[in-house]
Amino acid sequence: MAALQASSPLVSSSSSSSGCSLKRTIAASIHVPKPSKLSLADPSAVITRKLVKDLSTRNGYPFAEPLRMDVARKDRVLEPRLSPNSSIDKTAKLYAILEAVEDRVEMHDNIGEQRDNWNKLLLNSVNMMTLTAATTAAMAGAAPAPSLRACSALLFTAATGMSLVMSKIQPSQLAEEQRNASRLFKQLQSEIKSILALRSPSESDVKETMAKVLALDRAYPLPLLGAMLEKFPAKFESATWWPKVSNNHRQSRGLKTVTNNERNGWSEDLEVEMRAIVQVLKNKDKQDYLRLGNLVLKLNKILAISAPLLTGIAVASLAFGGSTATTVAAITGAMAAIINGFEHGGQVGMVVEMYRNCAGFFGLMEETIEATLEERDYIKRENGEMFEMKVAMKLGRSLSQLRDLARKSIASCIEGTEVDEFGSKLF
Repeated sequence: MAALQASSPLVSSSSSSSGCSLKRTIAASIHVPKPSKLSLADPSAVITRKLVKDLSTRNGYPFAEPLRMDVARKDRVLEPRLSPNSSIDKTAKLYAILEAVEDRVEMHDNIGEQRDNWNKLLLNSVNMMTLTAATTAAMAGAAPAPSLRACSALLFTAATGMSLVMSKIQPSQLAEEQRNASRLFKQLQSEIKSILALRSPSESDVKETMAKVLALDRAYPLPLLGAMLEKFPAKFESATWWPKVSNNHRQSRGLKTVTNNERNGWSEDLEVEMRAIVQVLKNKDKQDYLRLGNLVLKLNKILAISAPLLTGIAVASLAFGGSTATTVAAITGAMAAIINGFEHGGQVGMVVEMYRNCAGFFGLMEETIEATLEERDYIKRENGEMFEMKVAMKLGRSLSQLRDLARKSIASCIEGTEVDEFGSKLF
């Protein structure tokens, strides 16, 4: 009993000590550490940075330009930052100009078709009226009748008015203007697409393209009243559909020095060759088209005056009456129909515009080559080999034929003779 009583304090002491240790163990196991002083105010920012880093080296291959994200915003919306060298705004401007050019192509195509229809319909109408009036006048001469003479006079008067309108506006020439405008706008459209496909556009590309569009608008206006080109100018001149280079710009080009040792495909021989080509185009091709254009313009003036004049004479003859007057009216009416058929059916106005456009083509080539050669900084020029190839293709020649032409031009300048061929083999 005493032993049990002696052992009980031990048990109680041991149990109390084990209970205390158990309490300490439990307390230690559920102890929550105090928060560290590391700031986690924006934990998603850390995750986002890690994500961006992983994306930048995706698949083990780093991007050429790392993806830069804005993670400083409170709402943490991820937005890409554009590079300072980005030309998105210039590309957008060039696309806007491209849309305007495509719209102009459609407009000039539609109006060209309309004015070609004018030429056909007006010609048929005028000739039918003129021939009917001439026939009626002949019948009035054979069997005198006031009604026939009155009908003939009325038809001749209407034919005279319509013939005057046709001579003034020259529908065939109007149609050719719109065809040329459509072709040149399509060419500009291809140039813009090439710029967008090959490189990032610059501010100068946007300005030059805009200037080209406005120059084409001035050269080939759409409306008739107030803006129509003069069909019978005092002097025949070539068409001009490109922006002119100002004198200040030419002088600034002349003052430039070579800032790069690379010649960008250019050589002294190539420059001499291009200058020789310019001389041939200026003295042979352009002068020939200006000469032919002058001749056709004079012919067109004579025809444009003759047809209304003859129908007017027919009207005046019918006013006098008598067989002789009706005979004169019939003859002059037949002659007016022939002249109208030759002028508008043969589209003499279209030939005038074609020669004007061809002379302008050679003028453009001349200015382009001279402006390129005036640029003293070779790195700002178009590549010499590419430029030579373009000139050869525009003239319908191979590179060897182009160089042969340049040698002939140089030899003719030395010997004081004339080159025996034209620069262009296309037209």
